[in-house]
Amino acid sequence: MSTTLAMPQLGESVVEGTVGKWHVREGDRVEKDQDVVEILTDKSDSVIPAPAAGVITKILAAEGATVKVGQALCEIDENASAAAAPRAAAPAATPAAAPAAQVSSGASSGAASADVRSSPSVRKLARENDVDLGRVTPSGEHGRVTHDDVLRAAQGVPPTSNGDPAPARGTSPGGFPAPVPFPPSQSSAGGAAAAAGRPLAFQVPAYIPKPGDEVIKFSRRRRIIADHMVYSKLTSPHVVTVAECDLHRTSVLRDTHKAELKKEGVNLTFLSFVAAATARALRENRGVNARVLDDAFVLLRDINLGIAVDTPDGLVVPVVKGAGELTVRGLARAIDEIAKKARDGKLASDDLAGKTFTISNPGLKGNLFGGAIISQPNVGILRIGEIQKRVVIVEHDGEDLMAIRPVMHMALSYDHRIVDGVLANSFLYRVVELLESADFVI
Repeated sequence: MSTTLAMPQLGESVVEGTVGKWHVREGDRVEKDQDVVEILTDKSDSVIPAPAAGVITKILAAEGATVKVGQALCEIDENASAAAAPRAAAPAATPAAAPAAQVSSGASSGAASADVRSSPSVRKLARENDVDLGRVTPSGEHGRVTHDDVLRAAQGVPPTSNGDPAPARGTSPGGFPAPVPFPPSQSSAGGAAAAAGRPLAFQVPAYIPKPGDEVIKFSRRRRIIADHMVYSKLTSPHVVTVAECDLHRTSVLRDTHKAELKKEGVNLTFLSFVAAATARALRENRGVNARVLDDAFVLLRDINLGIAVDTPDGLVVPVVKGAGELTVRGLARAIDEIAKKARDGKLASDDLAGKTFTISNPGLKGNLFGGAIISQPNVGILRIGEIQKRVVIVEHDGEDLMAIRPVMHMALSYDHRIVDGVLANSFLYRVVELLESADFVI
């Protein structure tokens, strides 16, 4: 019996990937769940396991090929023997077997690129921009290829003998890159007007290059993020509501357990308390833990929190599954683990799938508050601001007193198609109430 290994769905918004490296050849015998092929996407690099034990009889997509979700990668014969199966010299020698696969311009020299001195983030940037590292002139120390080297190569600007970019064809008279065309799409205002059969009343002024300007080509990840943000704003009528939260009691509770949990390797952050309060408020206000269909909406059973993480390659949103069932300690551990995997570039496809609500944390260099764009297909996103010590009015023994407390603002962006103001305010009020009362199980 023959089994086909197909390109899986590696995340909700992923529709294709690039074959990075085959771990097997035609004629090799594999066991079930053995690593077979590495797939590179804009969100993560994943190793796809064998769905069954058997012999690899055909490799249908060469290294460097772009494959769509559901497209066949290889065939496994569960009854064949390794000795009887044909053995190819290398998986990259079989591109003819996959006429549907599209090989990127930078895939022809994969072996040479692998020998280039560069960091993982530089290699990922090169993949996103279809740049062959083997053809890039390095400018870093000891012959290392830098981010700027890759960006210059992507823009077609070759380096001069002293490492500085030289004027290239298609540049402006001052030697600066010509403007990158940004074609209108159905997700843009111009595309929407064109689809409606009318001219656009507003036109963006043309960009005129000036000395000191720098044109940076969109990476694949940045393009997907941009399209997602435009789609979300056009699809969901965003409303933002803001609340102020006194974190005094939560701060005391955190200080009580912080050292204890640190010995266990757990970083007890305020974010873990916010996540615990959010999960509980979502369970009590199910309409915010939902998604919209064409003519209906779904109240989701599972509470899976997306936690926005800033990485060297851009923002990613890994997911804490089953957040509603975790204690503060469990959430702190889970957030630590996914954040580390995100920054190390080791997120698997499952780490990015299935979020039902998102929390955005501005980090150490935060600000008072901000209204975030909803991550589709969710109907809400909570953006927390920085924690600042402020003078607040507190009641003590029936008297109003001034006290210095750690205070944080939180902004909830919600989809007004199904979330009304009463529900949104009830949810955010409950999050604040839990944090101000420190009503948590550590």
